[in-house]
Amino acid sequence: MEKLIITAAICGAEVTKKHNINVPYTVEEIAKEAQLAYEAGASIIHLHVRNDDGTPTQDINRFKQCIDAIKERCKDVIIQPSTGGAVGMSNEERLQPIYLKPEMATLDCGTCNFGGDDIFVNTENTIKEFGQKMLKLGIKPELEVFDKGMIDMAIRLHNKGYIKAPMHYNFVLGVNGGISATARDLVFMAESIPKGSTFTVTGIGKNQFPMAALSIVMGGHVRVGFEDNVYISKGVLAKSNGELVDKVVKISRELGREIASPQEARKILGLKEC
Repeated sequence: MEKLIITAAICGAEVTKKHNINVPYTVEEIAKEAQLAYEAGASIIHLHVRNDDGTPTQDINRFKQCIDAIKERCKDVIIQPSTGGAVGMSNEERLQPIYLKPEMATLDCGTCNFGGDDIFVNTENTIKEFGQKMLKLGIKPELEVFDKGMIDMAIRLHNKGYIKAPMHYNFVLGVNGGISATARDLVFMAESIPKGSTFTVTGIGKNQFPMAALSIVMGGHVRVGFEDNVYISKGVLAKSNGELVDKVVKISRELGREIASPQEARKILGLKEC
């Protein structure tokens, strides 16, 4: 079995210091959390950025500041900006970080209820636009899917030339409005992607570590971090993203699977070595 790629989603757009005081907002805090995750074993930093007061932003200059600060501390890490942004942002806002030409960026493959009145909107034309622009810039998309139909959308758009193979998926399980986080559903999702594709699993909240363990034994990869879960165990807040990554590393090694370095991750995902 190939080595495990760990992605650290270090801050997200919605979680705040009210949930966990260690959630990073400033450039310095984001760089520090990225470094702790990287040193613990993460080869990819999934990146949202915030203003200093914690409000989410897709501002290209803020992304550049954060990316430069992370690269100063973690020279070979893969940085994967989010084009999801936050609920309610326009396509133009969301796309800003791709113009920094990162190796990877996220591409959300469908519209999803996010609880209450929040709707995360990704029309077919939005997905086409994002996919086409990433192709033009040579960026590998991580295909964010919250349900089985989003896998099918990605496959259809691949067949139309908007997404290049081999495809890499992120199965987000346990969102209020998406597919549930069960072994049955993870197997269903994994069996629905084309041969030659790779996948990462993101379990939301209490589902983070059970889904991580299942993905490890199934040959998938794992995402952890404050964006998805702020607890290291039931009722115990995590001290850092590094602590969350370290727990996955320990689980993986107990299960007999080694951890991929950033360069090994690039080879697995078909990225250019840096």
